[in-house]
Amino acid sequence: MTRGVRGATTVAENDEKLIIDATEELLREIIECNNIEPETVGSAIISVTDDITATFPAKALRKVEGWKYVPVMCFQEIPVPGALEKCVRIMLHWNTDKSQQDIKHVYLKGAKVLRPDLNR
Repeated sequence: MTRGVRGATTVAENDEKLIIDATEELLREIIECNNIEPETVGSAIISVTDDITATFPAKALRKVEGWKYVPVMCFQEIPVPGALEKCVRIMLHWNTDKSQQDIKHVYLKGAKVLRPDLNR
């Protein structure tokens, strides 16, 4: 069964190092919370708000052991007025036997407001 695992975080400013570091932190937290092995991940989608342009956050996946061959693409979020700014979101397509209720989605920093019902 393929399940979606979501997560989001924010960065203080549009800076390459901050974007990569925040994305890596988010990915590692998602991996740890769900015990995800890269071989079980079909693909990853990373989206950013339109105020993040300094780098591709997908570079962060290449810093994590074993994630070199996981297909990943970056997209820009719809610029909805009043939406959370400087936000990076990840969606992993994960092959697992876990139920939807057993998936642990991760929201860090300012992104905790996006899904307070899923915050741990």
